[in-house]
This record gives sequence, C-alpha cells and structure tokens, in this order.
Amino acid sequence: MRTLSFAAAKHRDHRRKSVQASPYINHPIALAEILAGEVGITDPAVICAALLHDTIEDTETTYDELVSHFGLEVADIVMDVTDEKKGSIGERNQRQVDHAASTSAKARLVQLADKIADLRNMASSPPTSWDIRRTQEYFDRAAHVVDQIRGTHPALEALFDAAAKMKPNTQLR
Repeated sequence: MRTLSFAAAKHRDHRRKSVQASPYINHPIALAEILAGEVGITDPAVICAALLHDTIEDTETTYDELVSHFGLEVADIVMDVTDEKKGSIGERNQRQVDHAASTSAKARLVQLADKIADLRNMASSPPTSWDIRRTQEYFDRAAHVVDQIRGTHPALEALFDAAAKMKPNTQLR
C-alpha cells in the first residue's frame, strides 16, 4: 500500500490521453491486477515495480529515490523497464525491442503486464489525438517487444495474445 500511495502521489497530476481522461494511476494499478489478480504472481518486488514502472520515465522520481524507499531490487526492475524518451517513436521502439531480451525475469513480467494493459486500454479508449493507423501501429510495436520475451510466462503471454486480437480493423471504421 505504501508503494501504491507513493505512485499515486507521483502521478497525481497525470491523466490518460483518452476521451475519459482517467487518472493515470489506474494504469499501474491495472498492471498489479494483471500480475496478482489474473495470473497469481505475488512476488512483492514485481508488484511494487509494476506500480512504480512509469515513475522514473514520467515523473521527477529518481533511481536513488526508489532505492531509498523500496530497495535495490524494486528500483532495478523499474530501471529495466524504463523507456528512454529520446528520439522518434521508431527509434524508441527499436530500443525497447533491442533491450527487452536482456531484461531480468522479473522485469519481463512487468513488461508483459504493461503491454497487456496498454493494448486493452488502446482497444477500448485510444488517445483522442490518434487515428486508427497510429493505434494499429502501436499494437504492432507492442507485439515486436513481446516477441523478444516469449517464454517468460505462458499465462501472461496468453493474455497478451488475447489483447493483441483487439487490434482495431481498418474496415470497421
């Protein structure tokens, strides 16, 4: 609960980019629910890292701050899944693909949950500024990342595959 409170405070001013503009903290909570509620992962470091996974990337949170509050293991998992926001979307995606295979087993669990939550969210409420093509490309980029970490957790991969099937179809719009 301390981790959730910390993440909520860090993301307090953030909203999702969909029409609903829901509080951003719902995204890290969704990861924790996927991991613990849907596939039964109870490792505290994994659940804490899931709740914190975007704090370094999207807030002023530092690695040292995470170490001091949550320990080295949690901070290392968060760093392993943190996306460097330099360059084009294509460059960023290629870095994610290139890095995915070298991440720790626990970071891969968080990555899988993140991609599942992202695709589910994209299917139901994509960002308002995105057209269907950009949404489809996001689904494709997520699949490229997950392809690098297949074999990590069959149940999470099955959830990802189900979410990937929600990719919007051009003919439907």
